[in-house]
Amino acid sequence: MSTIRLFHVNAFSQQLFGGNPAVVALGPNQPDARLLAMAAEFNLSETAFLVPLGRARYQLRWFTPKVEVDLCGHGTLAAAHVLWQTGEVAEDEAICFETRSGELLARREGEWIWLDFPRIALTPQTLDPAYSAAIGCQPLQILAAGAKFLLELASEEEVRALSPDFHALRALPGRGLIVTAPSSDPDHDFVSRYFAPWVGVEEDPVTGSNHCALVPFWAERLGKQQLRARQISARGGELRLELQENRVLMAGQAVTLWQGEWLLPSAS
Repeated sequence: MSTIRLFHVNAFSQQLFGGNPAVVALGPNQPDARLLAMAAEFNLSETAFLVPLGRARYQLRWFTPKVEVDLCGHGTLAAAHVLWQTGEVAEDEAICFETRSGELLARREGEWIWLDFPRIALTPQTLDPAYSAAIGCQPLQILAAGAKFLLELASEEEVRALSPDFHALRALPGRGLIVTAPSSDPDHDFVSRYFAPWVGVEEDPVTGSNHCALVPFWAERLGKQQLRARQISARGGELRLELQENRVLMAGQAVTLWQGEWLLPSAS
């Protein structure tokens, strides 16, 4: 009987109960309905599914408890961490993931895992005032970041104080709200939080993919290509970042909390 190996990993942190948790599932391809059912059962912001394709090459898909998503930073970080930790891939070898967002590369530098992601373009956006009322802020500006909205606030304190009305947000059309401001800590350039009740995630602890938009946004304002950021959710997470033309490099750490195996049933 074939099995799927399961790993619970906290990404963008070295704390056992910090960062963003993801389950990484490594094994043979499964029907989409089963992948979604597994993600709903684990009930984390994302479950990452890995299927081996060749040497250091894997298919990678990400599911929230409700939908498949196009890009997920912490799920990718967790997947790379598992492959190196288990010896599936040598620590000095880069990993190539085939995903909905194209090929994504991961490489390791000591305890840090670097991911190479596509830059997300930003365009000015006008939103119904109901969004600001539901999230509880008056943004300095609003930008579209793909299907998400990016809201700039004046201070880290404003970002920390947010307590959105998720019922009101769900009544509005949307995919996700990125809220950001300059950091009050000299060790970080900016902070952010992310709310996505539309896909079953009220607040995501640490969202790597958002930084594909946040990095070019802050690089332009601060006049620097290398940045450090913190996502200031309750669990929190740290990112090292670099803008390289149309790509965003992001680095984080990860820790495995538990691992196990699931014996595949003979029929779906």
